[in-house]
Amino acid sequence: MRFVKSLFGQVLIAIVLGGVVGVLWPQVGVALKPLGDGFVKLIKMLIAPVVFCTVVGGIAKMSDLRTVGRVGGRALVYFEVVSTLALLVGMGVGLLLKPGQGFNIDPATLDPGAVSTYVTQAHKIASLPDTLLHIIPDTVVSAFAGGDLLQVLLLAILTGFGLAAMDRAGVSAGAGLIRGLDTVGELFFAIIRIVVKAAPVGAFGAMAFTLGQYGVASLIKLGALVACVYLTSFLFIAVVLGAIAWAAGFSLWRFLLYIREELLIVLGASASEAVLPQLMEKLERLGAAPAVVGLVTPTGYSFNLDGTNIYMTLATLFLAQATNAHLTLLQEFTIVGVAMLTSKGAAGVTGAGFITLALTLSAVGTIPVAAMALILGVDRFLSQSRALTNMIGNAVATLVIARWEGSLDRVKLSEALRRGPQWLG
Repeated sequence: MRFVKSLFGQVLIAIVLGGVVGVLWPQVGVALKPLGDGFVKLIKMLIAPVVFCTVVGGIAKMSDLRTVGRVGGRALVYFEVVSTLALLVGMGVGLLLKPGQGFNIDPATLDPGAVSTYVTQAHKIASLPDTLLHIIPDTVVSAFAGGDLLQVLLLAILTGFGLAAMDRAGVSAGAGLIRGLDTVGELFFAIIRIVVKAAPVGAFGAMAFTLGQYGVASLIKLGALVACVYLTSFLFIAVVLGAIAWAAGFSLWRFLLYIREELLIVLGASASEAVLPQLMEKLERLGAAPAVVGLVTPTGYSFNLDGTNIYMTLATLFLAQATNAHLTLLQEFTIVGVAMLTSKGAAGVTGAGFITLALTLSAVGTIPVAAMALILGVDRFLSQSRALTNMIGNAVATLVIARWEGSLDRVKLSEALRRGPQWLG
C-alpha cells in the first residue's frame, strides 16, 4: 500500500497503464496527448521564477562574489570534458555495433520535406554571434515571458550582483529585497509541490500518446538504433557518471534511487525540464549549497547535454551506415568536433536533439540531411533516453561541482542517500 501511495508508485503505474492504452487503443492514446503536454507546461511555467529566485538569493548572500565566477568556470570545464566523453562513447559504440548496417537506403528516395522544419531552425541558430546575442533578452520581462533559461540566468546573475552591492553599501532596501525573493522562491516551490501531484496523470497521457502515435511497429523497425542509444546511455551513466560519482564520494545508484520520482516523470514526459525545479530542491536537500545548485543545474540544461551528445554521434553514424555513406577517420572526428559546437548552439531551443543533428549533418556534408526522415518515427522514444541521461548528468554535475567548491555537506548527503526511498521502508 505504501508503494501505491508514493509518487514513485503512482507514476510507474500510470506509465504502464498509458503504454497499455497506447498499444490497445491507439486513437485514444493520441487523444490523451494534452494530459502530458499540460503537465509539462505547468512545470515550465514555474521554472523561470524558481531559477531566478534561487540564483539571485544565492549570489546576494555570498561573502565573496569571486566565488560565482569560479563556480561558473569550473562548471563549464566539467561540462566540456564530460560532454566530449559522451560524444566519444556514442561514436565508439556506433562504430562497434553498426546499428545502421544493412538498411541500404538510396538517398535519392528520401523526402527532404519531412525534415525541412528542423533544417530551417538549424540554420537560424548556426551563427555563434547570434547564439551569444540570443542570451541577452530584449527586455527584463521578455526573459520570463519566453522562458529562456540562459536569459533568465543572465538576468539573475546581474540582479544578484546588484543586490550584493546594495547590501554591502548599507542600503537597507537590499536586505529586504533578498528576504522578499527568498519568500517568493518558497512560494513557487510550494506551488510546484502541488503541481507535481498531477505527475501520474501527465505521465499516463504522455506514454499513451507516444505508443498510440508511433506504435510498437515503428519501434521494432528501427529497434537496432533505439536499443543502441539506450545501451550506450546506460553504459555512460553506469561507467562514466558512476566513476565520477565514486570519485566525488557518493554512490550513483543510491542517488538514482533518491531521485526515482523525477526519473519516472522524465521517462513519461520525454522532457528533462519537467523536473528541473523539483531536482534543484532535492539537490539542496542533499547538502549542495543553493548558490551552486542555482548556477550549475540550469546552466547544465543548456551546456551539459550528455544524452543529446550520445544521440548525435550514434544517430549520425546510423544514418551514414544506412545510406552507405563512407566516413574517413578525419570525418568521424569532424563529427565529434562539430557536434560539440552545435550542441551548445541549440541551447534552449525546442526539439534541440533533432535540430542539433540537422546542424551536424549539414556541417559534415557527407551524409544527406534528408536521411533524418528515417528516424522521425522513433525520435520520441530516443528523446526519452536523451532526457533521462541529460537530467542524471546535470544532477551528478551539480553535486560534483559543489564538492569541488567545498560547498557540499557530505554528512547530510550520506545520511539522505543511506535512508534511501521511503516506500522501501
